[in-house]
Amino acid sequence: MKILAIHGSPHTTRSTTRKLAGFILEGAAEAGAETDMIDLCDCRVTPCTACEGCSFNGICVYEDDLPSIAERMNQADGIVFASPVYIDNVSGQMKIFFDRLADAMHYQLLAGKYGCSAATTHTSGGDEVVAYQNHVLNYLGVISVGGLSVATGGDAETIDNSAASGRELGKKLAGAIRYGFSDPKQEEEIAGNRIFFGELVIGNRDFRTEEYERWVRMGWIG
Repeated sequence: MKILAIHGSPHTTRSTTRKLAGFILEGAAEAGAETDMIDLCDCRVTPCTACEGCSFNGICVYEDDLPSIAERMNQADGIVFASPVYIDNVSGQMKIFFDRLADAMHYQLLAGKYGCSAATTHTSGGDEVVAYQNHVLNYLGVISVGGLSVATGGDAETIDNSAASGRELGKKLAGAIRYGFSDPKQEEEIAGNRIFFGELVIGNRDFRTEEYERWVRMGWIG
């Protein structure tokens, strides 16, 4: 069982968000998971230009670190998104990363995985950013087991007070991977997304035949 955290703060190893994500991974490790973390700001991820080049073969026109990140996500059983709150949303680095996941969303390449989200903020917006990151997980076909937001009030040391909550969330994620987890509301949203994305899959079936046939096998399209 592998769980991968993707951390979007430019403070990288000095980040309170990273520390919070680390608590989640610690809990997952205690539950038997192999864990890993990617610091997005140590990676080169080019902003999407909406050229739609990936629609033809699933390969982006830009040569950067996104393919290796996507491969590590594919190899993981669980995904953790963690971002600080910047002007009521995720960090710019996290948003650029999310935008580059369009093909993974359209073709539901991470379907069947579980995830969760974390956010840190000075005062407000943490719950909304957690909800947004979980929404992105659903777009990817991933079911979230929950999230954790922490308002530090500017005191980085307060993040330690959330260690137990973070570890519990990590254990819950590991448990979902091992035993399964169901959320009808999320499952309904994911099914609705697939109806929408299915039109693209059908439209591209002549040059994305393998993915089209996968969707047929999964019963997502007739």
